[in-house]
Amino acid sequence: MTGGMTCCTLPDLTTASAPACGLAVVRPSTFIYMHALYSKALLRLVLLLGISILIGYLCVSRSYHRAPLFEQENFSWELRTHSTNDGATNLSAKVDAARLIMEFVLSGSNPHSYVSSALFFRDSKGKPALFDWSGFDKISFEARCFPAGTIRIGLNTFDDKLSKPNDLMTYRAPSAYINCNPDGTRAELDLAHLAIPEWWVGMNKLNPADLGYSLAKVAQFEVGTSNASRVSTPSRIEIARIEMHERKYGYLYFLAAFLLLAWAGFGFWFVKQYALALAKDLQARMQKDLPLVAYQQLTLEPHREREKSAILKLLATRYADSELDLETVVSETGVNRNKVNDILKAEMGYTFIGYLNKLRLTEASRLLAEKTSASIAEIAYSVGYKNSSYFNKLFKEEYECTPKAFREICKKEPRKPAA
Repeated sequence: MTGGMTCCTLPDLTTASAPACGLAVVRPSTFIYMHALYSKALLRLVLLLGISILIGYLCVSRSYHRAPLFEQENFSWELRTHSTNDGATNLSAKVDAARLIMEFVLSGSNPHSYVSSALFFRDSKGKPALFDWSGFDKISFEARCFPAGTIRIGLNTFDDKLSKPNDLMTYRAPSAYINCNPDGTRAELDLAHLAIPEWWVGMNKLNPADLGYSLAKVAQFEVGTSNASRVSTPSRIEIARIEMHERKYGYLYFLAAFLLLAWAGFGFWFVKQYALALAKDLQARMQKDLPLVAYQQLTLEPHREREKSAILKLLATRYADSELDLETVVSETGVNRNKVNDILKAEMGYTFIGYLNKLRLTEASRLLAEKTSASIAEIAYSVGYKNSSYFNKLFKEEYECTPKAFREICKKEPRKPAA
C-alpha cells in the first residue's frame, strides 16, 4: 500500500484513529448527522414559514390604502346644487363635519323631478380643477336617507375630445344607484365599473357603445335623487365617511422580493448543509468499518492466531490482485477452505468475498479522495476490479453514493492532519 493518511485514509485495524476526508474521528451512529440536519432544517422551516406569513399579512393589509376624501392634500371644493325646473322646493345643502347633507322636497308637478348636490373641485387658487383619480380603484361611504329610497352617486370626468370647459353637461358622467335607509348603509363602488347614463349618450349624440370614461380628470363628486325618490315629501340625504381606496403595490413588490430572497437563502443553506451532512455521514460509515482494514502490526497467538495472521496478511498484500480468489488463499496459507471462511466470519463478521470487497472498496475510497486525476476505471482496476460497472455497483451499495459523487464530496471537505 502507498499514500499517506489524508482524505478517506485507511487506518490501523485496532486503533481506528485516522480521519477520513479530513474530518476528526468520531463514532456516532451513521444517521446522526442527517437527523441533526433534518431537525435543524425543520426548526428553521417553521420559523421562516411563520415570518413569511406575518410579513405577508402586514404587506397585503397595508397595500390596501384608504384616503378620506376631505383629508387629501390640495383638496378644495365648492358645494353646488342642481335641480330640474320646478323640480324641488326648500332645497339646501351643506358640508358639516365631513358630511354632505342635502334637504329638499321634490315637486309632484314635474314627472322628471331631480335634485343633486356636488363637490365641485377647485385648486389652491380657487379655479376649477381636475383631480387624477386613476390611482384609486374604489370609493366607499356611509349613506342615510330619510325616508328610505334609492339615490344616485356619480362623477363628472373631462373628455379631451368631447368636453367643453365649464360645461358639465359635456363631461362624461359615470354613476351608480344604491339603496339607503335611515339606519345607514355602508356602500362601496368600483370606480372602474360605473355606468354612463343613456340620456347623456343621446344628448351628446354619441355611439350607444361609447360608454367608456377616464378617471384621470375628475371634475366633481355628485349625489342626487332617482326616479324612485318620493315626491311632495320632506327628504334628507346624508353622505359621510367618504374614502378613496388604492393599492400600494410597493408593499407587494417588497413581499415578493423578501419571499424570493428568504426562501432561496433557505434552499441554498439546506443544500450546502445537506452536502456537509452527507460527507459526515459517509465518514461515520467509514469509521464504523475501520476495524476491518488490514493495515496493522498484529500481536498473534499460536495456532488459530497464526492462521488468522497468515490469511489477513495475504489479503492485505494481495487484495489488489484481480486473480486473487479463495483457492489462492487456501493454497498459499495452507488453511482449509472452510476454515478460511470460518475465521473471517468469526473475527471480521464477513465471508471471504465480503471481506475482500471491503478491503478493495476501502482502499478505493482513499484513492478517490487523493488521486483526483485518476479515472474511476483506473481506480477500480488498481484495487482489483476488472469491471468498472461492477465496481460502481458495489461502491454505491457500500457508501450509498457513486464513486464520482464520493470524490466530489471529499473535494468540498477541508483536509485536516490525522489526530
